[in-house]
Amino acid sequence: MNHYDLIVLGAGPAGVSAALLAAAKGLRVALFDENSAAGGQVYRAPIMPDAKMDGAEFRAGETLRDELSRSNVCLFLGHTVWAVTGDYRVDALGPAGSMSCTTTVLLVASGTTERVVPFEGWTLPGVIGLAAATILLKSQRTLPGNTTLVAGCGPLLVAVAGNTLKAGGQVKGIVDIASRGEWCSTAAALLSRPAIFKQSLGYGLPILRARVPIYSRHTLVKVTAQGDQLLAELAPCDASARPIAGPTKQILVDCVAVGHGLTPSTDITRLLHAKHDYSREAGGWIAQTDENGQTSRERLFVAGDSAGIRGAAAAIEQGKRVGLACVALIRGETAAASEAENLTKAWQHAARFGQKMAAMMALREGHVESIPQDTVVCRCEDVTRAEIEQACEAGARDVNQLKAWTRCGMGPCQGRTCGDIAAELLANKQGVSRESVGIFSPRTPLRPLTISDMTGDYDYADIPIPKAAPL
Repeated sequence: MNHYDLIVLGAGPAGVSAALLAAAKGLRVALFDENSAAGGQVYRAPIMPDAKMDGAEFRAGETLRDELSRSNVCLFLGHTVWAVTGDYRVDALGPAGSMSCTTTVLLVASGTTERVVPFEGWTLPGVIGLAAATILLKSQRTLPGNTTLVAGCGPLLVAVAGNTLKAGGQVKGIVDIASRGEWCSTAAALLSRPAIFKQSLGYGLPILRARVPIYSRHTLVKVTAQGDQLLAELAPCDASARPIAGPTKQILVDCVAVGHGLTPSTDITRLLHAKHDYSREAGGWIAQTDENGQTSRERLFVAGDSAGIRGAAAAIEQGKRVGLACVALIRGETAAASEAENLTKAWQHAARFGQKMAAMMALREGHVESIPQDTVVCRCEDVTRAEIEQACEAGARDVNQLKAWTRCGMGPCQGRTCGDIAAELLANKQGVSRESVGIFSPRTPLRPLTISDMTGDYDYADIPIPKAAPL
């Protein structure tokens, strides 16, 4: 079994920058990601070049991938990590089968999970997440639909709408929970980041040229199937995203792309029993860390959006800073003060804009309250809001009790899709804080896999049969 000084889980901006810095300073580094190419969601690699789609994000991603290819980092791309043990053994499944390795220091840079607040019709074919639409556009060069409605909150609304138009699709509208005033409040932070401002113009100008209707302070309340198309109904809402009285509007489209923010991916840090805090502004539960990114567990670090939503630009700088701390810990020395200070300042500067965007995507209290009683919350196990609240009335006081009583969170996604919403419903029903109801306890395997994936070619004939022995 191979041993590394540092294993990095996640080849997004934070993971790649940390791995590159550590490898450049002489560490033996392994980098794992379930995708076949590094870059994460923001710098996702396309299957083919496309001049009209390949902007600053594409070029930044290509630069990261080029640096990786020329580095000494051991790459395990296309590998799904399904278990991590307390002694930092990493078990993964790749193209060649199951493999394991160990490390002195573990850095988790696993990014985020998209949040979608359920509504009537959200499980229909053709209703997809903003992240899924991004993958189709960036990686597969495929339109979500010939006509698309983009709905939810946060900067991905503009990114998905702009890229859909660039790819030749039609955007029938942008349904934004936020008000124009909320967006104006981010102007100073945006102007402090010229590169991001330029990128935003690249998304926004096609939207303006196409005269796409923007429905500010509106929310998507229902989607119904109309033959091969979808009829989306939107309504005005208040600042908490609760629908209010007012004229509704119906829009007929091929696809509805919807997303209500991001939540940090903490499966691995929770599996390893690191301490976590709940922060609505940072996206949800995040691991407690010191100034170097080390968690309450010795030699376990986190970086990037899995440590709190701050965006790709901040993730790159934080990855370098945490990578430097990993090097210092392994070598038993103090990180060079000037280098650490410069990296910290760069991260803090980039994080200011990311914090503003994270606030735009934070879960709003009235939004969850508007979920209809008969609407499915847990898609894997078909658990509705009514069933969740009935379990609460019967005595369920935390999400793991809820999981045991209703199977909510027991499916293939292990609560990554429903966990945030189920916990919010449970907390609201009891009138307690989110911290009080907790978070689902992670279990291995972290991702679905078959028994044969773990055992390989092991068969019945391989079972050793003991020789007969006299009594």
